[in-house]
Amino acid sequence: MEEKNTNLETEIGNDGNKEKKIKNLISLAILLLGLFLGSLFVDIGQLIKSAGYSQKNLNKTDIFEVSGKTWVAYDSPALPIAVITDDSCPSCDPGEILAWLRRVAPTISAEKINFDSEQGKNLISEFGIKTLPAFIFEKNLEQTEFFMEAQILFYAKADKYILNVQTLGAPVGKYLELPKINSGDAVFGNSEAKVKVVIFSDFQCPYCKVFYKALRDTMKNYQDKVLFGIKEFPLVEIHSQSENAALASMCALEQGKFWEYADILYAKQSQWGETKDTASFKTYARTLKLNENDFNGCLDGKKYQDKINADISDAQNFGITGTPTIFVNDKIETGTLSAEDLKRDIEEQL
Repeated sequence: MEEKNTNLETEIGNDGNKEKKIKNLISLAILLLGLFLGSLFVDIGQLIKSAGYSQKNLNKTDIFEVSGKTWVAYDSPALPIAVITDDSCPSCDPGEILAWLRRVAPTISAEKINFDSEQGKNLISEFGIKTLPAFIFEKNLEQTEFFMEAQILFYAKADKYILNVQTLGAPVGKYLELPKINSGDAVFGNSEAKVKVVIFSDFQCPYCKVFYKALRDTMKNYQDKVLFGIKEFPLVEIHSQSENAALASMCALEQGKFWEYADILYAKQSQWGETKDTASFKTYARTLKLNENDFNGCLDGKKYQDKINADISDAQNFGITGTPTIFVNDKIETGTLSAEDLKRDIEEQL
């Protein structure tokens, strides 16, 4: 009996130890659970979802620190952008522009893409990119206060937005191609010339009027060596009659009188610029003895609107924001270029 009692006591002691261990494990589990539930940012539900932080607690703060970093909450959505550049071109570095963008739109996340990579080539082709660096924003840019206040900095293309870098005052880092003189453009000179002068102009622009005189003086001396071409870029936001003037000039071109008509438009710029309709433009057509029925029908029907829209799109793709902008082959000039300077540029290219 004594031996049996001893064994019984041993069994009771072992059972007591097991029960104590179980209680300790339960206490430890409760403690760990409490630590998780009491954490400022992490909860078990979020860990199970692999989300990392408690949405409920994140909603209570605008700023927090973790792992040596400070996280700040913004109302704007994340703005992923593709930045196309050329690593071998120092002037194509997007760093300065990105720094400015992040000051006004801090949720920007930039992906840098080299222009000669397969992805870069595809984007350049899809969006008609002509200059570097280029910045392509997703459509959710529309949801930001930055876009609401600065829409003039962007133009839409293929359901995305392209930043017009030159509107910021930043120079072009690199031209991927140059403007082409097309069959519908007003031209003068030798179509086989190796030097091509392409001018983006606005008939109501006072600077274009000054440059036009220099252009006409220069053209007559280089008609065998240079091809001159005009692209229509009416700045309708500031020149209300510029588009009508551009349409009228194309109707004059249809009858072989573009340059003569342009002479009148610039000479009388201050007169028709104060009008509201197209009567003055029809009067100038009569002065040149153009076929009135054809001219008036062309102007009233806006026959060349698509051509002008294409020129405007071309200007935007090349980052052009003002007139006149002059390309002498790959040399770019802006503003009231003198006849002497234009001649110098041409001679350099020749």
